[in-house]
Amino acid sequence: MKSYKNLKLLFITISILLLPMCSSSSFQESEVIESLVNRLTTKKPSPSEQESAARGVLRRLLPSHLSSFEFEVITKDACGGNSCFQISNYKNSSRNSAEIMIKGTTAVDITSGLHWYLKYMCGAHVSWEKTGGAQLASVPKPGSLPPVRNEGVMIQRPVPWNYYQNVVTSSYSYVWWDWERWEKEIDWMALQGVNLPLAFTGQESIWQKVFAEFNITKGDLNDFFGGPAFLAWARMGNLHRWGGPLTENWLSKQLKLQKQILSRMVELGMTPVLPSFSGNVPAALKDIFPKANISRLGDWNTVDGDKRWCCTYLLDPSDPLFIEIGEAFIKQQIKEYGDITDIYSCDTFNENTPPTSDPAYISSLGSAVYTTMSKVNKDAVWLMQGWLFYTDSTFWQPPQMKALLHSVPFGKMIVLDLFADVKPIWKSSSQFYNTPYIWCMLHNFGGNIEMYGVLDAVASGPIDARTSNNSTMIGVGMCMEGIEQNPVVYELMSKMAFQNDSVQLEEWLTNYSRRRYGKSVNEVDSAWKILHRTIYNCTDGIANHNKDYIVEFPDWDPSVNNQLEIIQRRKFTGVQQKMRFFLHETMSFLPQPHLWYNNRDSITALKLFIDAGNELAEIPTYRYDLVDLTRQSLSKLANEVYLSAINAFRDKDAKALSFHSLKFLQLIKDIDKLLASDNNFLLGTWLESAKKLSSNADEKEQYEWNARTQVTMWYDNTKSVQSKLHDYANKFWSGLLEAYYLPRASMYFTRLSKSLEENEEFKLDEWREEWIAYSNKWQKGVEIYPLKAQGDALAIAKELYHKYFI
Repeated sequence: MKSYKNLKLLFITISILLLPMCSSSSFQESEVIESLVNRLTTKKPSPSEQESAARGVLRRLLPSHLSSFEFEVITKDACGGNSCFQISNYKNSSRNSAEIMIKGTTAVDITSGLHWYLKYMCGAHVSWEKTGGAQLASVPKPGSLPPVRNEGVMIQRPVPWNYYQNVVTSSYSYVWWDWERWEKEIDWMALQGVNLPLAFTGQESIWQKVFAEFNITKGDLNDFFGGPAFLAWARMGNLHRWGGPLTENWLSKQLKLQKQILSRMVELGMTPVLPSFSGNVPAALKDIFPKANISRLGDWNTVDGDKRWCCTYLLDPSDPLFIEIGEAFIKQQIKEYGDITDIYSCDTFNENTPPTSDPAYISSLGSAVYTTMSKVNKDAVWLMQGWLFYTDSTFWQPPQMKALLHSVPFGKMIVLDLFADVKPIWKSSSQFYNTPYIWCMLHNFGGNIEMYGVLDAVASGPIDARTSNNSTMIGVGMCMEGIEQNPVVYELMSKMAFQNDSVQLEEWLTNYSRRRYGKSVNEVDSAWKILHRTIYNCTDGIANHNKDYIVEFPDWDPSVNNQLEIIQRRKFTGVQQKMRFFLHETMSFLPQPHLWYNNRDSITALKLFIDAGNELAEIPTYRYDLVDLTRQSLSKLANEVYLSAINAFRDKDAKALSFHSLKFLQLIKDIDKLLASDNNFLLGTWLESAKKLSSNADEKEQYEWNARTQVTMWYDNTKSVQSKLHDYANKFWSGLLEAYYLPRASMYFTRLSKSLEENEEFKLDEWREEWIAYSNKWQKGVEIYPLKAQGDALAIAKELYHKYFI
């Protein structure tokens, strides 16, 4: 690869002629994978349709420059046999002609090239709107775009696929989206080079039609489908009915939305991944087919095994009815959407351990799952999460793994190495025993807001996997549970889809900082160097789920023992329990929030950000990062303050307890005020988007309850026992802190103080009943929360920095 670099403040000019892939990646050139890629190419729209779709992305992103670029779809032969984009100067002497020509093997390759040009030639930056949006002020006016050097740029994809989404992202992030928001997301995907997106929206409408063929009524489905905010877990068979039922309005609107989503994805040359049948069935099916091999699963996280929403039914893949239903579902999707893909997602064994470890039995089950796809689509490929091999590694030993992975013809299964950024399975499984896989970054749990990353692993991990001996890696992917956080992490991960060697992070981050804010400011450049080696350099192997005390308040009695005992950092291990994620803690008394860096370093970085405020205060991307870093620094401080309050209680020091508890409560108020200064950290936006989808008062009430419940109690509770999943999807949102987290902490500290004053035991059960009652009341509430920011983010950040850190 030859590269020519001339780094200046706002612009980077690079011309790259990429060499063919190294010999260790020859697997990607195998006949099976090449056949799959070529077959899917025949399902793509015509070049003119794709070129039009790419122009649509440009029109929505940068309408002033619509005539500045010319797009053209080319063959892989013009790219050396692989997918690529090419950028060159447009050769036309006409005064009003385009300036830059971008060619690509698909529309999404063209938009990837457009994004590359805007980043490295124009110093621009594109991120989600809720993380600051796009910085396009640095793009020169039409007629003044920087020319590409020499013969131009050609960049190939070193692996065919760039996968996107987690099966629960649809609930944590997308649940309340309309087409306007989805259109923006697909544009973002196109610019990032995503060509293999999961497409799960609206599948309940398909299931309604399929199950009707098996005499399942709409009433039966009311007990089967979960509510809008909990559909992901109903689909996986973790729960049923919770938050439901689904109305006909919801079902019809979501199906219409899915058709719009799929249409746009296909226009852009993406290959959607559609759902398939995993065996999850309504309870009524057991009555209709009494001889079918249908079993009831165990409890998944209810507090007392409440059958109203726990213990779903699973149709065994070995039963002939399994293939009938699975075949009907694939047929119905093709009828609704057309023949648009060969790749189907199915996770029958995810958190559902087979009844026997006999490899022959496991192989027969895998074969049955694949048969439901291949009977309708002979070219079907099964996409499966490899998560089970990690979380239930005790069961999935090499013989069992091989039995499942080899239960289908070679090349007919693709595995997602879901947590490869922290715990790669490909290394310990001989490349999934020669099964094609995608190197994925998981990164986020529950849509939590927490600055966190493993940038070094992301910058080199996919390269190491692809160039390893006998590599079977065929793609990279982003599999976060929730989006719209940590934009630096996702920009880097997207880059890896076109990266042939490891990224030099120090140089890349300097460039990232200048693009994100539209100018070079020494203070933020220095701050990002600190953030790289601290917040964004987690190396402890712990899954980062935000458990800061503000958003996941401890449920414990600190007076039980004489000594304050804090558990060791939680281990991410498999346990024999039906959970979405297997976060097992060796329980003692007080959980310890994850802290993998010295908070003093982040405070130093915060000071540098604040010092850059005079130059950057009007730039949305800067304000987002400033608010986020201030929030993080204060939240970690609050953890320390909480422990000081607990120690004061145990020392029976009422005065110190009052001081530290009041400081903790004030921190919640101050962080809420900070978050209120930026539109991207508001509870009101989440609630309003839910209500906006309703068509009547009942739906409005139901959707708001779903939205409030997901980010707080999550699942069921009793009068004195909170949900096992409480605060799993916690959020640092203004409104949620003041109205929910603050009262909960206040109730707790009030009772602690009272127990000292009256020299009596802390009444933990009474506090639980008080705050659970408050939570359930809040979940049913209809209070209106602001939709627009209030206050000056920089002024508030300065005020809080001086208040708490000087």
